Formats: sequence, C-alpha cells, structure tokens
Amino acid sequence: MLSSLSKLSPDELKEIRQLENELGKTLLSYSSYDVVADNLTDDELVRVRQLEERLGTSLVVVRERGSKA
Repeated sequence: MLSSLSKLSPDELKEIRQLENELGKTLLSYSSYDVVADNLTDDELVRVRQLEERLGTSLVVVRERGSKA
C-alpha cells in the first residue's frame, strides 16, 4: 500500500480551499494505492536515480499488487 497526494477535480479543490479559508488551516489530501515496489535492472536504477537528481525529488517504482513483475 502506498499513499500520495490525491488527484482532485477543480470542484474538489474548490471545496477544500473553501474549508481551508474557513478554518484558517492548510489541508492535504492523500489517497492510497494497492501497489508494491517493483524490481529494476541496474541500468533502469541508474536512469531513475539520474532523473531523481535532475528533478530534486524521490521516485518510487511500483506495480499493482498481484501483477507479475
């Protein structure tokens, strides 16, 4: 199981922003995904690490739980 920031519609974002304004607080929306970490070849790992460094972020390689690696 992996959680990340939710993909929200403009209307959903509007509702959240409205509640943030009313509360005077910042809200974060997370969603859970039924995924597991996937394996990478050495070359794939190098490419992922290069992109992480270029973007200044961390990437996680996943696949849906139950799907073949």
